[in-house]
Formats: sequence, structure tokens, C-alpha cells
Amino acid sequence: MKTTPTTPPRPFDVTAIFPQLAPLARTATRLFPRPGSPSPQDSSIGGPLLWPVDEPWPHCEGPHVVDGINPALPPADVRLERQILAAQRVRSLTDLEQQALVRIRPPRKGPAWPAVAPYEGPIAMLPVVQLYARDVPDLHAPQGVDLLQVLWCPFDHPIMPRTALFWRDAATVTDVLTTPPEPPAMQFDGYLPEPCLLNPEQVTDYPDHLELSEELRAQLGDRNAWRTADADRPDASHLEESFDRTYASGLQELRDSEFASFLPLYYDNELAGAPGWKVGGWPRWGATDPTPRNCPACGHDMDALLTIATFEDNDDSSWLPREESADASTGLARYDPRQPTAVQIASGYDQQLYICPVSPEHPHLELMH
Repeated sequence: MKTTPTTPPRPFDVTAIFPQLAPLARTATRLFPRPGSPSPQDSSIGGPLLWPVDEPWPHCEGPHVVDGINPALPPADVRLERQILAAQRVRSLTDLEQQALVRIRPPRKGPAWPAVAPYEGPIAMLPVVQLYARDVPDLHAPQGVDLLQVLWCPFDHPIMPRTALFWRDAATVTDVLTTPPEPPAMQFDGYLPEPCLLNPEQVTDYPDHLELSEELRAQLGDRNAWRTADADRPDASHLEESFDRTYASGLQELRDSEFASFLPLYYDNELAGAPGWKVGGWPRWGATDPTPRNCPACGHDMDALLTIATFEDNDDSSWLPREESADASTGLARYDPRQPTAVQIASGYDQQLYICPVSPEHPHLELMH
């Protein structure tokens, strides 16, 4: 029986240890994408959009260059390859399926595939996510609209896909475009989201330790502060177990200097911002340190809109829901619970979109971290 993904309770209330965090709390909506067959009327990742038939489909003007390190494949071939590889996990492939795999990725001659000339002219963008305000409490749609649609160009610009945002009133869309155009190729397979339905859940986020004051960061590294707060709780061993997992099993004595560097990381990973695809909340930093997020049009501080995540989280994380991942409807292979959307940003990072709270029409901001 399938279960709805739900965030496990946090190991403990971090504001009981550090009350200064309480006013910094933000809500976020975890999306918990799971492979499915969404319709234009559903909130989804990689699904069909509620796009008006008389509105031009967005295209990216480029540049679109493939370097030959990875084969540039059309979306149809990526979908076919995924379908065949999923079937291969539960049965032997037919001759036609094996031939299709060779056609899609012929044996490479030399260190790279032949370089592809830049694609000239605009190419169609791909749907990334569609969110109805009714499903996502933290969407905070502008007045008069209830639907957000995000598309992207499946080429790096320069280190991640270029995104386009569209806000609309769903009730005004009466005739839906059923066969949108697709790009002739994609720079990476991970830029084609697998169609997923969503299981939105609102959670509480706190900022990464790098976004806190120096005083609070110092307190996060004080082992005695955590010990005092843990004294009367039955789960007080959670820190010791997490430290042991992170550094070395069988460690006899945990030095205060080691905990001083471990505790802020423990806070970031287990108690601060929720991982995975989410709307709102606080960003999780890793690829880069925190950077100012100011509106390029008016200079106002921008709000976190959407996190496009490569991974939902690690298998041993306290954020990871425990659930059955088998596809009971088809009996085919189990999806990867860490990467249900098949999206990959660079070598495994997140792409976060920010918008201006004063005017959502202002240009949005894209960061990778």
C-alpha cells in the first residue's frame, strides 16, 4: 500500500536550545515529487502545463553549445532510454530494445562524442514545474493569479539552465495546448524532469548557520549549550550518534574542538532548512556561501520562491520520509527515492529561484548552491 510522504518529527525543537532562532523561522512547502501521470489540472514536476493554445510557447534565444563530453539527445530519446532501462530491472530486454539503446548512445570513439555545432536560433523550453496556489500554502501568488509555471532551457547559461516564470489565472485558460514544441536536443539528460505528482507538506525552516550572527554561530559550536538542553530528553544520544556517523565509528572521546566544527553542520543538515524540492523557506548552502539576494530592478531583498533539487536527501537523514517506493500500479522498477524527478543540477546541487516581493514582474534571480 502506498503511503503519503511525511516529514518525520525533528530530533528536537532547536528553539528550545537557541531561542534567538524563533523569530527567524519561515514556513516552507516540501513538494515530495513522486513519479506519476499528471494532467494540466494538477500541480506537477515535468508534467503538462495548463498553457493557453493561443499563447506563444516560450523559446530561448541561446547560445546553445554542446561540447561533445556528453551526447546531445532529444527529449524523446531520453524518455525511451529511461523506459527501457526501467524495464531492464525486472526482465530481459528484447532485441528491439537493445538496438534502441545502441542507437541512442552508440559506442563512443575516442575521448568524446563528435562535437555538435551550436544550435542556431531559438529553441523551445521544457516544462519544469506547475504549481496551483490551492496545493502550495507557501506559493504566495500575486493578487489575481493562482498558478505558477516554470520552464527552462535545457542548456547551461552558463552553469545551469535558464528559467522563465509565468503567473496566470487558471480559470481564464479554456483551450489548452496539448502538443507543445520541444527542443531538438538537451545538453544533459538531467535537464528533462520525469513527470511527477506532488505531495505538498508545510514545514518550518531555519536559516543556514552561515546566515546567522557571529554570536549565534559561536553558540551553535558550544557543546555545553547543546548538552544543557539535552539533559532531560530521551533522545539526547542523537548528537553523539550523528557525530560518530559523520567522523568515525568507535571513536572513544569526542573532543570539544571536534564538536565545535561538527555542531553547526549538524544544525544545518538536521534542524535548519528542509532539503529537496520546496517552495519558500530558507536555502541550504553548499556549493557557494550565502550571497545577497537583491532585486536587480529595485534593489529590494528578494524572497525564496522555489528550490529545484537534484536530491531529496541522504538515506540516513532525519528529513527523509519512510515510505514504500515501489510502483504498485505498474509493477515495474522501484524509483530512486533520492532522485524521483531525474533532475540533476551540475554534479548534484540545487537551483534556487528568488522573486521580488514588491513586484513579481521584476526579473527573478537564479542561484546554484
